[in-house]
Amino acid sequence: MNSCSKKLLPSSLLIIYLFLHVVAEAYVDNTAAKVQGKNIAALDGIHPPPKINCDLACAMRCKKASRKNVCSRACSSCCLRCQCVPPGTSGNKNLCPCYANLTTRGRKPKCP
Repeated sequence: MNSCSKKLLPSSLLIIYLFLHVVAEAYVDNTAAKVQGKNIAALDGIHPPPKINCDLACAMRCKKASRKNVCSRACSSCCLRCQCVPPGTSGNKNLCPCYANLTTRGRKPKCP
């Protein structure tokens, strides 16, 4: 090895070490955010989604429905499966894709 490559080797190793340290720290921060409940959807497949109060969420969702019992029953079924209920009394289903994609046997949207 010549003298130039002997001088570059320690600096190259230091740069690689620093890069790996930054990547590892970012991974730890991301994991900590998921554990603290900041990851609402838990889409990673490892951590289950946080439990929500389906009765309360569906009561809010169905409060303006003309058929409250039908709405509440369908909403509860969807909420238990998805652990998500879109905000408001209608629409906003893009905020909860699982809820939006559930269908009846007749291929109609299941969730109100």
